[in-house]
Amino acid sequence: MAYNVFGESLAFCSNEPKTGYYRNGCCETGPDDLGTHTVCAVMTEEFLVFSYKRGNDLITPRPEYAFPGLKPGDKWCLCASRWMEAYKAGAAPYVILEATHEKTLDYIPLEELLKFALV
Repeated sequence: MAYNVFGESLAFCSNEPKTGYYRNGCCETGPDDLGTHTVCAVMTEEFLVFSYKRGNDLITPRPEYAFPGLKPGDKWCLCASRWMEAYKAGAAPYVILEATHEKTLDYIPLEELLKFALV
């Protein structure tokens, strides 16, 4: 069983678009997830532009990977390190803590995540 940052059962993040490293809608992780895609984030225009400028285009659809492209308001399992990078640059998106995997806490303090929590 996977747990969230509160030590509770990990909640579902998104099915539209289908997210998660394993594309099961949850921000689960495992030894093969080298990017630690554990932060359930709500996309903002600011974050999408930030990520694009860092070389990670989350906007453009990539049908060959069954990736629809993201828009503001979409929920997506982000790499913990990318979220922290955006946080330091003042471009971090909001997070859904109940759907954010506990492994995130290895990279981001809970106190910082709480500042961006959607209720």
